[in-house]
Amino acid sequence: MSAIRLAALARTSEPQSVLRRFLVLDAAVTGANALAYLAFSGPLGRFLGADATLLLAVGTFLAVYAAAVGLLAARRQPPALGVRAVVEANLAWAAVSLAALALWLTPSTAGAVWTVLQALAVAGFAVLQHMALRNLQDMDS
Repeated sequence: MSAIRLAALARTSEPQSVLRRFLVLDAAVTGANALAYLAFSGPLGRFLGADATLLLAVGTFLAVYAAAVGLLAARRQPPALGVRAVVEANLAWAAVSLAALALWLTPSTAGAVWTVLQALAVAGFAVLQHMALRNLQDMDS
């Protein structure tokens, strides 16, 4: 993806803003998931075919992670090391989600579809954040 397409996707051509916007989007989506899992673990658990206790644990983890990503995004210049950690965590989350689906989860059809979709979305965040960081570093060199 070119820097122009990446900037258009973020609706800004300022490289630092592109990166921060993708981090903010990640934090917002992750935070929304966290709140849903925490507030509706029972009904969502039944719908997705997942244990409510698992959803509470995942929701708690996601709330902490969303806050950390949000704090990183709030920095005028997010440090590259922090952004790389988010990228790697997102890729790990996507891989573990798909592995869990294949190896030990037994969700409903909706749960299986949700697991794949959220893994793809998280991997998409990782790709966008990685590319924005790379474009920023290319401009600095």
